[in-house]
Amino acid sequence: MWSLFSRDPTSSFGYEIGEAVEHTRSIWKIHRGKKKQNGDEVSVFICEGRDGTSAQLDVAKAAVKRLKTLRHPCILTYVDSLENDKLVYLVTEPVTPLLTWLKDSALSPSHRTNAVSWGLLQVTKGLSFLNNDGKLIHYNVCGSSVFVTPGGEWKLGGVEYASSDSSMFPVKVLPELEIYNPPEKINPSKMRTTTMWAADMWGLGCLIWEVFNGNLDESFSLKNTQKLPKSLIETYTKLVGANPGTRPNPRDVVEDLRKPGQFFRNDLIETLLFLEEIHLKDANEKHKFFASLTPKLENIPNYIATNKILPTVISAHEFSNVGSVVLSPLFKIGKLLDEVEYQRQILPTVVKLFSSSDRATRLKLLQQMESLVEYMDPKTVNDQVFPQLATGFSDSNPTIREQTVKSIMYLASKLNYNNLNIEVLKHFARLQSKDEQGGIRTNTTVCLGKVAQFLHPDIRQKCLTSAFTRAMRDPFPPARIAGIMAIAATQQYYPLQEVVSKILPSLCQLTLDPEKSVRDAVFRVLKGFLSKVEKVSEDPSLKEVMEAEVKSASSSSQSTWTGWAVGAITSKFYKTSVSGAQPQKQISTSSSGTVTPSTKTSSLNSTPSQGRASSNTPNSAAPNEDDKSDYEDWENSEWQSMQDDGLDTKPSQSMMSVPKSTTVSEALADVGDMDDGDGWGDDNEEWGSLEDTQHVDSLGGGELEPEPKFKSTAAYNWDSAGQAEDSDDFFSSLVSGNEGRMGTVSQRPATISPPSTAGRGWDDWDVKSPTESSSTGGNGKGDEQRRQREEKRLQRQKEIEAKRAARAGPMKLGAKKI
Repeated sequence: MWSLFSRDPTSSFGYEIGEAVEHTRSIWKIHRGKKKQNGDEVSVFICEGRDGTSAQLDVAKAAVKRLKTLRHPCILTYVDSLENDKLVYLVTEPVTPLLTWLKDSALSPSHRTNAVSWGLLQVTKGLSFLNNDGKLIHYNVCGSSVFVTPGGEWKLGGVEYASSDSSMFPVKVLPELEIYNPPEKINPSKMRTTTMWAADMWGLGCLIWEVFNGNLDESFSLKNTQKLPKSLIETYTKLVGANPGTRPNPRDVVEDLRKPGQFFRNDLIETLLFLEEIHLKDANEKHKFFASLTPKLENIPNYIATNKILPTVISAHEFSNVGSVVLSPLFKIGKLLDEVEYQRQILPTVVKLFSSSDRATRLKLLQQMESLVEYMDPKTVNDQVFPQLATGFSDSNPTIREQTVKSIMYLASKLNYNNLNIEVLKHFARLQSKDEQGGIRTNTTVCLGKVAQFLHPDIRQKCLTSAFTRAMRDPFPPARIAGIMAIAATQQYYPLQEVVSKILPSLCQLTLDPEKSVRDAVFRVLKGFLSKVEKVSEDPSLKEVMEAEVKSASSSSQSTWTGWAVGAITSKFYKTSVSGAQPQKQISTSSSGTVTPSTKTSSLNSTPSQGRASSNTPNSAAPNEDDKSDYEDWENSEWQSMQDDGLDTKPSQSMMSVPKSTTVSEALADVGDMDDGDGWGDDNEEWGSLEDTQHVDSLGGGELEPEPKFKSTAAYNWDSAGQAEDSDDFFSSLVSGNEGRMGTVSQRPATISPPSTAGRGWDDWDVKSPTESSSTGGNGKGDEQRRQREEKRLQRQKEIEAKRAARAGPMKLGAKKI
């Protein structure tokens, strides 16, 4: 029974005591600790009796008793304690002594100044609470009584000598603390003019000096202000004044230093003070704050951004109606986190946002897909992200459709068989054949070429040829070039028989294309394929090697082809990345592999340029005719980046003003002499330009219908040479077989649409539709229509040549036609 009473109480202490933390001029030793029950981090202050006296233990017990009664954001938070005759344990929130933190922190000068200003503001507020509200005097304000949390908050501790008696100074058990006593303790005659805050304001002056100079050893050192910020010197001299009656109230110190140009006025303090009162702000104030937060993060230390600002931003988005404006700072702070913290804090919020009906939110998520996907596991991508993202393929707004197409490039490696090989290809087939935006049709072709390595070999065999040859019949010149370049970049996936029977004939038709840029591209690709066929003709045994590579699912199989068969293509058009595991990270605006809607996107509800090759196309430009390096490095070129913040309301500078009467060929000639060698990125930005002029955050979730300026893609005759569609056209079967359940952006006119093929699955490659079968035989009416089209085409070419001849010279960028 006696053993129960004699048991050491520390053995049942509910906290693990870890390593010691450097701390001087204090009765406490500080250790890092963890709560045994749940592993929460804490700090453990330990005071042990020395020299057989109980003076220090009495002071420590007084500190515990006082700290239990104080609750304020700027006062050290009490968690637990343990006392006996030999020691005192005080458990608080996890902190680091201020002077140790200042010595160990590796902050830049600007970040350090901002962090110090925020900390001193908190200490001053804590003293104002004690002196004015609690009617207490701390009597121990110095560097050893201030502690810093992981979130960068400075907490006032060291309340061992706190008292409500202003007429008598306490006796301190440590002699080295006497240095912080004010001069009136030595000269009692000055006590007549003292105030409740006079002693603590002297201590605040000592604290400021130590923050910038280190430990204070002599009182006369307080006169040295060389290292103090100029905006702080005036207030500092008042704090360390010899007359206690002239020392300012801590409330007045806060007001004076919060004025413009003073020490407590910077981006960090303004941001954190707003977040402290965010629940009192209205919707307009919140929107304005989050819209301006992203650039301010440059002036905020990383540990404050991740530990204090990030939780508030996430909470504001979940419980406040702030919209997509909060996403930019959220993603910027997310870059500072490691993978584990990112998945724990940000990813759950982001995944939920994919189901948002707000277009601006969806757009920002799509623009950030490159950085988001690396933190997502395949199950999350396929089960939660892709089903919501796929709705963007049929969105009425062209910018959403385009960004959805681009996002597949980053998601492809993590999509399962059904989502990639069936669902994605269904949407790609519809967009490539029926979308009204020339830029979207072009980008769909480019994206398909980039994700081809992830497709199943059987599906790849069926879809690539039909998709790219369809693109080569597009009336939009950049779309035809995209088809040519995609054929070249995916040349390792085609059997020889398909090359000679389908690919080469389709390429040869473009050798007489009206646009020289198309002709230049096709001639280079033709030389590569003909070289491959010639090699096989000389050595038939090579055919077996290539056929084996075609059936392989590995993208590394292209190395043999590029090594001996089409060296001319590989050396000029792309640099193959055989790993193929992840898309390129760096987004480039000068060598883009696709056509972007606009280099600066400010809104989703403006009228887009249709990018249609017609006589009234005002804002379209084609590849530079004189640029010999255009379209090189196709495989490694990236999508053009769209402006993330969406705040610029100016139209894109890349858009050229072309009179409505100018034809596409004339527009091409106007920029024909601009040779900067940047390929897809600069010369051809206007291909799919979707200019916007309003703020993206004004959209909400309403439907925005693009204003059609041109006839739909389906209204064109894709087979200008009078040949019927291939009976095994993969994309034709996809569109016709699934049109009913997919929905389309635009429908073909009834005069040229094929009969219903509802019973035809997209796997029935060799089944011809009635229209396809009849078109191969020809009829009188069809011949007459083809003859008329040919006459119109020849007449248009003559008009173009006449206008070119009448022009004095090539039109320069930015010049205006009179």
